[in-house]
Amino acid sequence: MTIRVLVVDDQSMVRAGLRMLLADEPDIEVVAEAGNGREAIARAERFHPDVVLMDIRMPELDGLEATRRILATGGTARVLVLTTFNLDEYVYEALGAGASGFVLKDDPPEQLIAAVRTIADGDALLSPTVTRRVIREFTRLRRQPPPEAVATLTSRELEVFRLITQGLSNAEIGRALFISDTTVKTHVTRLFQKLDLRDRAQAIVLAYQTGIFDSTDR
Repeated sequence: MTIRVLVVDDQSMVRAGLRMLLADEPDIEVVAEAGNGREAIARAERFHPDVVLMDIRMPELDGLEATRRILATGGTARVLVLTTFNLDEYVYEALGAGASGFVLKDDPPEQLIAAVRTIADGDALLSPTVTRRVIREFTRLRRQPPPEAVATLTSRELEVFRLITQGLSNAEIGRALFISDTTVKTHVTRLFQKLDLRDRAQAIVLAYQTGIFDSTDR
């Protein structure tokens, strides 16, 4: 299955570079480009990408607002934020807008390609470093009550949920709980369904908005 990608950046050279990089991958196709947030929304509606590589700072409409509007349509596109700014506020705002991952433009090319595949596979790209930044930001905010559906989670689902908030991958969760990757995926799928979550990014946002887990897990 080919991963359809929309590249969004206000610099044409950056867009061309990303297109060339991704063109060498047999399972990835760049279906469209956009130079600002408004174009990104229109291209996403027209081309139905699986992954949107979204720059943050752009004219007319920035990447954060474009992300919110694209995801608000209820489509299947996932957003991977791509920026030169390694700042806490951008990590927090990007995930708060609904992005599924955050990658720096100066990351190695293979890391970006892996990120596209990770996002397309329905996962979220949240390294422990990024997770810690999100946690610091959310601990400054006023807590919200957890959704009632949290009470329907099994003890194992809660364990998996807690480990997700620590930035662990499925494989790492499996090793920590001595269960198979398939079993982990089953638990993750069920808890996402129960809590109406799209991916790990939303799970972490929910956990730290509501304070579901005590301070020893942060």
